[in-house]
Amino acid sequence: MADNVASLFRGTAAHSPSMAALARESDGVGPIDFCIPCNPYFPTPGMFDELAGRLREIITYYPSSADTITAELCALLRLPPSCVAMGNGSTELITWIDHLLVRESLAIPVPTFGRWTDQPMETGKRVDMFPLQESTGFALDPAKYVEFIRARGTRVAVICNPNNPDGGFLSRQTVVNFMDALQDLDLVIIDESFLEFADAENEPSVVEEAVLRPNVIVLRSLGKNFGLHGIRFGYLVANPALAGKIRSMLPKWNLNSFAETVVFMLKEHGAEYLESLHLVRRDRLDMARQLTALPGLTVYPSQGNFLFVRLPVGAEGTVVRDRLLTEHRILVRECGNKIGSSSRFLRLVVRPQVDVRRLVSGLEQVLYGSRRGAAVPEPSTGTGYSSGTAAVDRLISETNGVGMPLAAQASAMPGLPPAQTWPGPAQAPAQLPGGMPGLMPAPAPAAAMMPAPAPAAAMMPPMAPMPPAAPPQQPMPAVAQMPPAPMPAVAQGPAPALPNMPGAPGMPGMSPAPAAGLGQAAMPGLRNGGLTAAQVRGRTQPEPEPAPQPMGWPAAGAMYNQVG
Repeated sequence: MADNVASLFRGTAAHSPSMAALARESDGVGPIDFCIPCNPYFPTPGMFDELAGRLREIITYYPSSADTITAELCALLRLPPSCVAMGNGSTELITWIDHLLVRESLAIPVPTFGRWTDQPMETGKRVDMFPLQESTGFALDPAKYVEFIRARGTRVAVICNPNNPDGGFLSRQTVVNFMDALQDLDLVIIDESFLEFADAENEPSVVEEAVLRPNVIVLRSLGKNFGLHGIRFGYLVANPALAGKIRSMLPKWNLNSFAETVVFMLKEHGAEYLESLHLVRRDRLDMARQLTALPGLTVYPSQGNFLFVRLPVGAEGTVVRDRLLTEHRILVRECGNKIGSSSRFLRLVVRPQVDVRRLVSGLEQVLYGSRRGAAVPEPSTGTGYSSGTAAVDRLISETNGVGMPLAAQASAMPGLPPAQTWPGPAQAPAQLPGGMPGLMPAPAPAAAMMPAPAPAAAMMPPMAPMPPAAPPQQPMPAVAQMPPAPMPAVAQGPAPALPNMPGAPGMPGMSPAPAAGLGQAAMPGLRNGGLTAAQVRGRTQPEPEPAPQPMGWPAAGAMYNQVG
């Protein structure tokens, strides 16, 4: 079984094998899925029962036309149907955007969703990849991205917000300013496929701005939000001319009967959907807390329904993935086949707490379990891991690879500049030197800040599997996202206890992070006790007060946080 599963991963290029393929290789029973970014709380069990009761009718007859299904969705989201095109999954829409609207070149930050790099390359377009830096926690600096686009002469620009796989988030106003700065491009695409899981601000979507602009498309995914990837449905929002151009190329019955049935069920289940988003956000905070307690593991702030983690020094992601699957029946997304990433990174989907405890226990056993079979090599032993290498690894672990220790970071931290408006497209690249207003200065070269090597680090003793209750307080590796230099991989102090308080405006004993500037690449505000709730959530502003729960379905572009 292990060899067959490994061969499935080797044959999937930029993606993971399907759950059906994995189930066929494991006696028909699939693993606990931390790989496919589904919503585990929606549809509700009652909705699944209703779908099961109508199964014969659903699969026997043709669906209604795409126009009928789109009109129902638009009535639900309060969007004009002329500005919307529904596709058989977001990948169908990406394909038609590439064929119809991308003429010669497309820019995209990497790592990101693979179809944004692969699709235009398959049709002979030039893909300008803007690398997100590990040293800044993979945070996108939109001002530098604009400079890159101008320098390359790219005609189409893409931003995924939140980004996949790291969950990086840009505020709504930052995205609007980005669109303003590139209004002379052929096309600007904002992929909001995971945006409804964000809680960094109340109204993060830019769909209302997109319908008023001549060159902007916003892409949304229903399968990811609803946890129904198999149905294959998504939609885009743009001005009527752009949306109509895409819509005119789509087959009349490109949406299936399952998609139609779910769309027409939604108006009765708005409250349950909002509650599901609240539960995912709560689980994301708890999951990040548990993972950051693992020695050497770095967890990056995320606004998606997944967390991007860096494995400890010496751990190989493919080995960790395969052992979790074969020894613990847990499926994770190893990101070595994503452009701009490596096999030292995993993307872990947010799941209920009972599943997370099993994941953490499995990671403990695979990474640190018995030293003979541990995925993390023990320092100062063996022929391939010398004491000098251990010393370098310890230095990298303590400084996140840039050579600046915690004390130096604290003394070098400048104050935040006020937010400013971005220049428009009329300004030439020469007028954008070194960044745009509101940007933090770039960090000094690592060599200039590197202290003397530390002595060899002793490996921690094997850890017992995590019990169901809250784990004991341990030193935590900090999230690598602090300008001008990233946080160290290991924070100085125990992790604060985080009680589960659904719907609470903030977490006791934790300070919210200050608001970030428009061009700011990361989030300040490290506390000696570990991560604040805002940092774990990737917030760019203080925790909002909860608003009253609405009676109906949330409109596109409106407040997504009414429940929590």
